[in-house]
Amino acid sequence: MTSFAPDSIVLTRKLPLWYQVSQSLRASILGRSPQDPLRLPTEEQLAGHYGVSVLTMRQALKELEDEGLITRHRRRGTFIEPTALRGAPVRLLGSVDAIVAQQSGMTTEVLDHGRTAVPAEVAEHFPDLTEVATYHRLRSDAKTGEPTNHARNYVRPELAALIDPDDLVGRPMTKVLRDLVGADISRITDTVEARLADPETAQLLRVPLLSPILHYTGVTYDTAGRVLDAAVIHYRGDRFSFTVTLDAT
Repeated sequence: MTSFAPDSIVLTRKLPLWYQVSQSLRASILGRSPQDPLRLPTEEQLAGHYGVSVLTMRQALKELEDEGLITRHRRRGTFIEPTALRGAPVRLLGSVDAIVAQQSGMTTEVLDHGRTAVPAEVAEHFPDLTEVATYHRLRSDAKTGEPTNHARNYVRPELAALIDPDDLVGRPMTKVLRDLVGADISRITDTVEARLADPETAQLLRVPLLSPILHYTGVTYDTAGRVLDAAVIHYRGDRFSFTVTLDAT
């Protein structure tokens, strides 16, 4: 059986190799012609094609499998999912410092905090828990006082026991977890999508009901792959921009 032939890529040391490989292969899959084969080369063949280890290649393939672009079958091989959506989200990588910087520069009011059963919208991130700590905050522009977003963070209870809610007034949750709690953060995944303002969001952000907002989900992982914090944030669509800078070198 003829295998799909992915494009080549020049790898750099500025980003993880698995990430560069996964995004290159992702682009090849989404840009394929209808007549192209659906079967991918073996892990070993793909690793040789990209010039990486089999372990790195396996991690890149898992990323695409989690996204739903490929399916893997024992003994049969790996296949492109023909019904995969071209609009599936792309994971963008940056530093934790960059995330902290993006979250800073706002005044924060802690609206409430406590414990709750794991909400359905973040249940996939806490399969081992029945309860999480929750922090609900309203963030405003430091200069104008205009509300820009409201955020709910769902945090593992053992970490929440080390958090003073007052620390969240002047610091983003990521900074609190890293610098004050001492959590060993390895990566953060961001998802941004368009939604319509529900009654709570409309009231807090002072926008008309059903006006456009940006719904952000940020999931923070430790080095063992365990989720430490899942943040769900609603941004005013007219007060938020999402900029990605790509280095071509």
